[in-house]
Amino acid sequence: MSNQHHEEDHTGPIKTPKQLLLAVLYSFVLPVFIIIGLVAYVTSGNKPQAGSSNEPEAVAARIQKVGSVEIKDANRAARSGEDVFKAQCSACHATGAAGAPKFGDAGAWGARIGKGYDALVTSALKGKGAMGPQGGGDFEDFEIGRGVVYMANAGGAKFTEPKKPEGK
Repeated sequence: MSNQHHEEDHTGPIKTPKQLLLAVLYSFVLPVFIIIGLVAYVTSGNKPQAGSSNEPEAVAARIQKVGSVEIKDANRAARSGEDVFKAQCSACHATGAAGAPKFGDAGAWGARIGKGYDALVTSALKGKGAMGPQGGGDFEDFEIGRGVVYMANAGGAKFTEPKKPEGK
């Protein structure tokens, strides 16, 4: 009885030579071939990153300077409030998008006009709510002020249009 009990304790999962061969293959030989393949892949030629190419346009775009200088014509005629409104403001203020007061809506503009011209221009230049800052774009600050006057006057205000500052 002790002999039969002794044999049962020493039997393992591998019972045939075929199972032993497969265990050796999966445990040692297969990982070695995988490692050799990975080393060959890593040490082989150029592997461009996704989205990059060696086309001259793509290279120029990747190595362009961070900043740029924009020279504006200082002698150009200042744009009117209506021109500024049509070019910059009408996208939201013509339709009332994102809560913007509609052009000519005296009820929507009343409380804003009550805060005064300076508060309206500050909101336009720095942004307010869903409206992004308008300063530093294609228009000078006083031109944005002209656009504000144009919209506010259509809503019932009696603001005077700002003049172009001297020396600008």
